[in-house]
Amino acid sequence: MKKFGYIIILALVMTSGVSCKKFLTVNPKTEMPQDVLFSTESGFKDALTGVYIQLKGSSVYGRALSYSTIEYLVSSWDTDAGSWQKKIGEFDYNDETVQNNLSSIFGAEYKVIASLNAILDKIDQQKSVFTTPGMYEMIKSECLALRAYCHLDLIRLFGPIPTDPSNGNELAYVKQLSNQPNDHISYEAYKAALMQDLKDAAALSENVDPILTYSLSELRNLGVGKAFNPTDDYVGYRYLRMNYYAIKALEARANLWYGDKDQAYGAAKEVIDATNEDGTPKFRLGQSSDFADKDYSLIPEQIFGLYDFDMFDTYTNNFASGSFKKSTSATVINTQLYGNTGTDIRETSLWNVITLSNQAKCYVIRKYEVVESPTSLNADFKQIPMLRISEMYLIAAETAPVGAAQQYWDSFRLSRNLDQTALPDDQTLKTQAILKEYRKEFYAEGQAFFAYKRVNAPKSDVIFAPTTVQEMNYLIPMPKNESVN
Repeated sequence: MKKFGYIIILALVMTSGVSCKKFLTVNPKTEMPQDVLFSTESGFKDALTGVYIQLKGSSVYGRALSYSTIEYLVSSWDTDAGSWQKKIGEFDYNDETVQNNLSSIFGAEYKVIASLNAILDKIDQQKSVFTTPGMYEMIKSECLALRAYCHLDLIRLFGPIPTDPSNGNELAYVKQLSNQPNDHISYEAYKAALMQDLKDAAALSENVDPILTYSLSELRNLGVGKAFNPTDDYVGYRYLRMNYYAIKALEARANLWYGDKDQAYGAAKEVIDATNEDGTPKFRLGQSSDFADKDYSLIPEQIFGLYDFDMFDTYTNNFASGSFKKSTSATVINTQLYGNTGTDIRETSLWNVITLSNQAKCYVIRKYEVVESPTSLNADFKQIPMLRISEMYLIAAETAPVGAAQQYWDSFRLSRNLDQTALPDDQTLKTQAILKEYRKEFYAEGQAFFAYKRVNAPKSDVIFAPTTVQEMNYLIPMPKNESVN
């Protein structure tokens, strides 16, 4: 792609009745030359807002990398014979439609990265246009961390299995706009670039991010007379965006992927241990009362999420309609997935039985079920989860010293209303236990495939693995029309 001479500016347009989300309510307006867009602080804000809109696109986290393509890779949904959804679950990567779906993810991720690089290309030389304290640091920090987020998912999807890095694709870690193609680099060089982005992002935000000072509730309920009353609303809503703790959570995820368990534990622990001024946890594990309040995506757990105004329609058109369903038998969900505990809050509250037009009954997940027009901010749950505290507990349970690991495991299981069980001493059995929780916990969030791939899980460890394949195939080929500039 050519170096941008123009960039799409996303003009802020208020949505009726939802002024608190104004930085997220944007519609494409016009093209603007870079030198004009990046001549003001507001131009940088508009450009970054545009990136968040891109992230919600159907080829990335608004569909493909949350509940669709990535979940079909682990057979999370019922499929029709001969469909591309069936074929991708059987790892038929030669099928043209399968290739097209994977290629669209590849291209969309690198387009997001290009937009981030357009901002980063100008932000230092235009630092003088920033007048709001901390704004320069936060915007640059977000861009670096979001660039790392997208690159991590690219290497997790298209790259090698971490335990065998020499057997798989090399990718380009794109850090600048250029007219020339970007070279693919080694697995270790890619890792180094990604971790450097996260290090730089954390250093920029660690002294200016409001999430370090205010609770999630205070950040959600900002304004005159409130605990948090910023001079610029754009500084607000840090509970949603790529904030300091989201950077540390991403650092934990990345280090776990690369097998650096001590670093993964250190980063996860920092997020788990984060507290508010009154000593309460910054992020708490979800519980049955959250589901009772119809918060099925567990907002208190989300360290980073994407606000999605269209989530009601997403649920209605894709889940309530039965398009994304799993089985007509309670045995599949209650027993195969949850072990028929009868107490697990995910088992008892997170799935609905619906009746299809042919009168058949089937199970659909409620994770994206929301009220179309919530009556208050505290009842507004339209967030796509990108990083959750439950993942930090599972990372800590896997990577912490034995005693601490057991405590994290106990806390996680207690929050899901499960009996306490000892983490196995045997590493294989421990991995199997934690993988089962990843499968249950992140259903329709796009994390199960990555969890299985990270440890090269055999078919016997993969819940809902297709009977038609002999073994799992985690090595996804590069798109045939791959081009990254």
